[in-house]
Amino acid sequence: MRSIAIATPERACLPGDGAALISTTMAGHDHHESGGEELTRAAQARLEQSGEQWTQMRESVFTALAGFSRPASAYDIAEAVSLAQDRRVAANSVYRILDLFVGNNLARRVESENAYVANTHPNCRHDCIFLVCDACGITTHIDNDRITAAVRAAASDAGFTPERPVIEVRGRCAACSAAVTN
Repeated sequence: MRSIAIATPERACLPGDGAALISTTMAGHDHHESGGEELTRAAQARLEQSGEQWTQMRESVFTALAGFSRPASAYDIAEAVSLAQDRRVAANSVYRILDLFVGNNLARRVESENAYVANTHPNCRHDCIFLVCDACGITTHIDNDRITAAVRAAASDAGFTPERPVIEVRGRCAACSAAVTN
């Protein structure tokens, strides 16, 4: 999964010391993304800061999730963990862990795919916009707090209390669009 970060002053960042692989500064905000072992350590620190334990099973699920280049279902993750541990892991167990991860900002759910992606910046809390390619399945994550704040404001203006806006745009990524025109 590729991530593009557009930082704005409205973003609320959580404290943390995850090692930064990418740092983008716009409008006075540093945005840090982690990958590999740094991402796993950042996820573990974030989960433990929330009072939860980082168990071997949770680490296995997170490692499997972070290893996918596309959004992964609980069944995909259960299969990957099962293969890695040479024992059957039930998708129900994975769903519970994924719910915990989403609640603690370690993963994001791509609603239209009923699938999940690892959050590459678990120490920043904000609403996400996903661009989902219908041709190849690649999902690009964009952070744009101006757009998501406008969605929240529109919901509030309609008398609705937004809890977790989900913004997904379906279409074709640049590579697939180029392949069609060639």
